Amino acid sequence: MAAQGLTGVERRFGDDELIVSKTDATGRITYCNDVFLRLTGYAEQELIGKPHSIIRHPAMPRSVFKLLWDTIATGRECFAYVINRARNGDHYWVFAHITPDLDESGATIGYHSNRRTVERSVLSTIEPLYTALLAEEARHGDRKAGLDAAFASLQSTLAAKGVSYDQFVLGL
Repeated sequence: MAAQGLTGVERRFGDDELIVSKTDATGRITYCNDVFLRLTGYAEQELIGKPHSIIRHPAMPRSVFKLLWDTIATGRECFAYVINRARNGDHYWVFAHITPDLDESGATIGYHSNRRTVERSVLSTIEPLYTALLAEEARHGDRKAGLDAAFASLQSTLAAKGVSYDQFVLGL
């Protein structure tokens, strides 16, 4: 059931396709569509109840996930470029739109994510940024210190550009 090592092979999906998944409030998968299953190489029964991080690619900075979780935890939507790992070690890029699912009282009970294909030109900006963030995370002996330093670096990069994270990703 565990994902294998990395293959370096990129999987793609159609511009007219959407990857859809839902999780509970702790990030455990409660629903995934057929495009998600096809790209990840997992069967539905292998994914339901598992943490969404099962498809996390090691080239994805933890600091970006921190920003994403910090954003959706406040009840706001978040857009992010994400590289995911398929079961066999292949990877695929997505432009994710994550929104909280709310109950009648407005409490977050889960999250809904739609993922679209990535404009290839965007990767010339995203990949070097993610590489720098990963290097900052790795530069510190303590994982928490590395996460905090990379998150501060991301915030500094955005401030230098004079944009919020949403403005940055939506402007690419």
